[in-house]
Amino acid sequence: MTPTPRIRAALAASLAVATLGTFAAGVGVAGEEEDGRQHGRAGEREIAALFDGWNAALLTGDPEKVAARYAEDAVLLPTASSRIRTDQEGITDYFAHFLQKKPRGEKLRSVIHVLDRNSALDAGLYRFHLTDPRTGVTKAVDARYTYQYEKRDGRWLIVNHHSSVVPAES
Repeated sequence: MTPTPRIRAALAASLAVATLGTFAAGVGVAGEEEDGRQHGRAGEREIAALFDGWNAALLTGDPEKVAARYAEDAVLLPTASSRIRTDQEGITDYFAHFLQKKPRGEKLRSVIHVLDRNSALDAGLYRFHLTDPRTGVTKAVDARYTYQYEKRDGRWLIVNHHSSVVPAES
Protein backbone atom coordinates (compact mmCIF):
# COMPACT_ATOMS: atom_id res chain seq x y z
CA MET A 1 0.00 0.00 0.00
CA THR A 2 1.38 3.39 -1.05
CA PRO A 3 0.86 6.14 1.53
CA THR A 4 -1.29 9.05 0.46
CA PRO A 5 0.16 12.58 0.40
CA ARG A 6 -1.64 13.31 3.66
CA ILE A 7 -0.10 10.23 5.37
CA ARG A 8 3.36 11.08 3.95
CA ALA A 9 3.06 14.62 5.37
CA ALA A 10 1.98 13.26 8.75
CA LEU A 11 4.90 10.78 8.77
CA ALA A 12 7.35 13.53 7.82
CA ALA A 13 5.99 15.79 10.57
CA SER A 14 6.23 12.95 13.12
CA LEU A 15 9.80 12.20 12.06
CA ALA A 16 10.72 15.89 12.34
CA VAL A 17 9.20 16.13 15.84
CA ALA A 18 10.97 12.92 16.93
CA THR A 19 14.28 14.17 15.53
CA LEU A 20 13.89 17.58 17.16
CA GLY A 21 12.91 15.97 20.48
CA THR A 22 15.97 13.70 20.39
CA PHE A 23 18.21 16.66 19.57
CA ALA A 24 16.70 18.77 22.38
CA ALA A 25 17.07 15.93 24.88
CA GLY A 26 20.68 15.52 23.83
CA VAL A 27 21.32 19.22 24.38
CA GLY A 28 19.79 18.96 27.84
CA VAL A 29 22.24 16.32 28.99
CA ALA A 30 25.30 17.25 26.98
CA GLY A 31 28.32 17.57 29.21
CA GLU A 32 26.69 15.88 32.18
CA GLU A 33 28.06 12.82 33.91
CA GLU A 34 25.77 9.99 34.93
CA ASP A 35 25.16 11.52 38.35
CA GLY A 36 24.07 14.84 36.79
CA ARG A 37 27.20 16.88 37.50
CA GLN A 38 28.69 18.78 34.63
CA HIS A 39 32.23 18.12 33.46
CA GLY A 40 34.57 20.87 34.66
CA ARG A 41 31.89 22.69 36.63
CA ALA A 42 32.45 23.43 40.28
CA GLY A 43 30.01 21.91 42.69
CA GLU A 44 28.42 23.64 45.64
CA ARG A 45 30.53 21.59 48.07
CA GLU A 46 33.72 22.70 46.35
CA ILE A 47 32.67 26.34 46.63
CA ALA A 48 31.53 25.91 50.26
CA ALA A 49 34.97 24.49 51.09
CA LEU A 50 36.60 27.73 49.94
CA PHE A 51 35.25 29.43 53.08
CA ASP A 52 36.81 26.69 55.21
CA GLY A 53 40.18 27.39 53.57
CA TRP A 54 39.77 31.12 54.11
CA ASN A 55 38.81 30.56 57.75
CA ALA A 56 41.83 28.25 58.22
CA ALA A 57 44.03 31.03 56.81
CA LEU A 58 42.55 33.40 59.44
CA LEU A 59 43.44 30.94 62.19
CA THR A 60 47.12 31.04 61.18
CA GLY A 61 47.24 34.68 62.27
CA ASP A 62 49.25 35.48 59.13
CA PRO A 63 47.69 38.35 57.11
CA GLU A 64 49.68 37.40 54.01
CA LYS A 65 48.21 33.88 54.02
CA VAL A 66 44.72 35.35 54.17
CA ALA A 67 45.47 37.93 51.46
CA ALA A 68 46.87 35.17 49.23
CA ARG A 69 43.32 33.81 48.91
CA TYR A 70 42.34 37.05 47.10
CA ALA A 71 43.05 37.91 43.46
CA GLU A 72 45.53 40.71 42.80
CA ASP A 73 42.65 42.92 41.61
CA ALA A 74 40.16 41.85 44.30
CA VAL A 75 37.80 44.23 46.06
CA LEU A 76 37.29 43.85 49.81
CA LEU A 77 34.51 45.72 51.60
CA PRO A 78 35.44 44.58 55.11
CA THR A 79 33.33 44.15 58.22
CA ALA A 80 35.48 46.20 60.57
CA SER A 81 36.64 49.07 58.34
CA SER A 82 34.97 51.72 56.22
CA ARG A 83 37.91 51.74 53.78
CA ILE A 84 37.49 49.79 50.53
CA ARG A 85 40.54 47.62 49.80
CA THR A 86 41.36 47.11 46.12
CA ASP A 87 44.83 45.59 46.09
CA GLN A 88 46.94 43.02 47.92
CA GLU A 89 48.65 45.67 50.03
CA GLY A 90 45.35 47.07 51.29
CA ILE A 91 43.87 43.62 51.89
CA THR A 92 46.97 42.49 53.79
CA ASP A 93 46.86 45.69 55.87
CA TYR A 94 43.22 45.11 56.78
CA PHE A 95 43.87 41.56 57.90
CA ALA A 96 46.98 42.59 59.87
CA HIS A 97 44.62 44.60 62.09
CA PHE A 98 41.63 42.24 62.00
CA LEU A 99 43.73 39.21 62.96
CA GLN A 100 44.71 40.90 66.23
CA LYS A 101 41.17 39.97 67.36
CA LYS A 102 41.88 36.25 66.72
CA PRO A 103 38.79 35.84 64.54
CA ARG A 104 37.14 32.48 64.10
CA GLY A 105 34.29 32.37 61.61
CA GLU A 106 31.37 30.02 61.20
CA LYS A 107 28.69 30.07 58.54
CA LEU A 108 25.12 30.36 59.76
CA ARG A 109 23.45 30.32 56.36
CA SER A 110 24.93 30.01 52.91
CA VAL A 111 23.43 30.36 49.44
CA ILE A 112 25.79 29.25 46.69
CA HIS A 113 25.35 29.89 42.98
CA VAL A 114 27.79 28.19 40.63
CA LEU A 115 27.75 30.44 37.60
CA ASP A 116 30.04 28.43 35.34
CA ARG A 117 33.21 26.37 35.55
CA ASN A 118 35.26 29.40 36.54
CA SER A 119 32.98 31.57 38.67
CA ALA A 120 30.67 31.26 41.65
CA LEU A 121 28.97 33.28 44.37
CA ASP A 122 28.57 32.42 48.03
CA ALA A 123 26.34 34.74 50.07
CA GLY A 124 24.75 34.46 53.47
CA LEU A 125 25.30 35.01 57.17
CA TYR A 126 28.32 34.19 59.26
CA ARG A 127 29.33 34.66 62.86
CA PHE A 128 32.75 35.74 64.02
CA HIS A 129 34.09 35.05 67.46
CA LEU A 130 36.41 37.99 68.17
CA THR A 131 38.71 38.40 71.15
CA ASP A 132 39.51 41.88 72.44
CA PRO A 133 43.32 42.00 72.49
CA ARG A 134 43.32 44.25 75.61
CA THR A 135 40.79 42.44 77.78
CA GLY A 136 40.79 38.90 76.38
CA VAL A 137 36.99 38.96 76.29
CA THR A 138 35.50 37.11 73.31
CA LYS A 139 32.25 38.19 71.71
CA ALA A 140 30.23 36.98 68.75
CA VAL A 141 29.50 39.29 65.83
CA ASP A 142 26.99 38.27 63.16
CA ALA A 143 27.57 39.61 59.67
CA ARG A 144 26.22 39.32 56.15
CA TYR A 145 28.69 38.27 53.48
CA THR A 146 29.14 37.83 49.77
CA TYR A 147 32.14 36.12 48.20
CA GLN A 148 32.58 36.20 44.45
CA TYR A 149 35.08 33.59 43.30
CA GLU A 150 36.90 33.12 40.02
CA LYS A 151 39.14 30.27 39.03
CA ARG A 152 42.37 31.76 37.72
CA ASP A 153 45.27 29.61 36.56
CA GLY A 154 43.48 26.61 38.06
CA ARG A 155 43.07 28.18 41.51
CA TRP A 156 39.91 29.59 43.08
CA LEU A 157 40.45 33.16 44.27
CA ILE A 158 38.21 35.72 45.91
CA VAL A 159 37.64 38.60 43.49
CA ASN A 160 35.00 40.42 45.52
CA HIS A 161 34.25 40.09 49.23
CA HIS A 162 31.66 42.16 51.04
CA SER A 163 30.98 41.77 54.75
CA SER A 164 28.81 43.92 56.98
CA VAL A 165 27.51 43.61 60.51
CA VAL A 166 23.90 42.48 60.64
CA PRO A 167 21.85 45.57 61.57
CA ALA A 168 19.76 45.55 64.73
CA GLU A 169 16.14 44.64 64.09
CA SER A 170 13.87 47.66 63.97
